[in-house]
Amino acid sequence: MARGARGARGGRAAGPRPRVQLAALVVAGVFLLIGVLGFIPGITTDYGELRFAGHHSDARLLGLFQVSILHNAVHLLFGLAGLVLARSVAGARVFLAAGGAVYLALWLYGLGIEAVNPEGGANILPVNDADNWLHLALGFGMLALGLLLSNQAGTGGRLDDPANRH
Repeated sequence: MARGARGARGGRAAGPRPRVQLAALVVAGVFLLIGVLGFIPGITTDYGELRFAGHHSDARLLGLFQVSILHNAVHLLFGLAGLVLARSVAGARVFLAAGGAVYLALWLYGLGIEAVNPEGGANILPVNDADNWLHLALGFGMLALGLLLSNQAGTGGRLDDPANRH
């Protein structure tokens, strides 16, 4: 197929997807999987203790990460948003970079909740130490993917360099 040729439906150019889009699809798929697994007894321990929201939910995904119905729903919605945004390079960048920033904010939220009052009303998304470390890793990982994988995507294969302008 000639360079620049369109796919069968006239959409994006045929050929492999840019890496930033593939990364966004994988991350979105993982969030969907985690959201679904949070509702499966056995994979989520103490499933009978699953609550809608708050720190009173004692259910733990993989016996480690504290979850609630709201927490699982947020994972599902985040994954669906990622699938939609990954359809374009710009959307994939936004999903990964902004999503990484959101997860870094969730890490700070979790640290703040645990430092101030883990039993307080502000703890609507149950978090524990395992969640906090995961949010930190997700935040940096998504941010890195969104910023580092997108340098050449959509630029024709080379970065703009003022020295090369005529």
